[in-house]
Amino acid sequence: MTEKPNFIVIEGPIGVGKTTLARRLATTYGCDLLLEGAEDNPFLSKFYDNPKSAAFPTQLFFLLQRARQMQELRQSDLFNPVRISDFLIEKDRLFAELTLTDDELALYEQVYQQLTFDVPEPDLVIYLQAPVHILRDRINQRGIDYEQQIESAYLERLTETYVGFFHHYTNAPLLIVNSEDCDFVNNSNDYELLLEQINSPPRGRSYFNPTPLDMT
Repeated sequence: MTEKPNFIVIEGPIGVGKTTLARRLATTYGCDLLLEGAEDNPFLSKFYDNPKSAAFPTQLFFLLQRARQMQELRQSDLFNPVRISDFLIEKDRLFAELTLTDDELALYEQVYQQLTFDVPEPDLVIYLQAPVHILRDRINQRGIDYEQQIESAYLERLTETYVGFFHHYTNAPLLIVNSEDCDFVNNSNDYELLLEQINSPPRGRSYFNPTPLDMT
């Protein structure tokens, strides 16, 4: 019998629904929840307004924030049965590579190596995927002002970067979820099917698409 994962990470591009799912899972398991806290980053709105001038401080703030959360997780109660996070710290480098200049990236890499050498690895990573037009719709629906400035071209590059990253990811069991037609908050069937996958997690890589394939 496969043991349930104790440290679950939800990942995916902006607008895919990772924080919403992380919150529901934390409620289901009655466990600790680690969130990115984008609203705490004072540089984020400036980044979306002028990416070149604000990319480095935005990225550095997120790195320091996430590294601190990972260290707190390592030092927390080891007997807590489950922990849920809506970020994988390795993905921080995806945004750095996408937004920083070569000089900025070199400096960022030095800081990254110092801060993340002993972060805990997840027992399961859930990678949510959705097409760019779905991400755009969801971003529009949640109505955060600075996010409305995000260009579709940026979402396209970001989505492609995630695909490339997880194509090579082997640090933890990976569950790749097609979330295009899923509603893990309001559709109990979708959510229960996903829970079955989580409670019997893969040892390597697996795929989950709850949309019926046979329509006949």
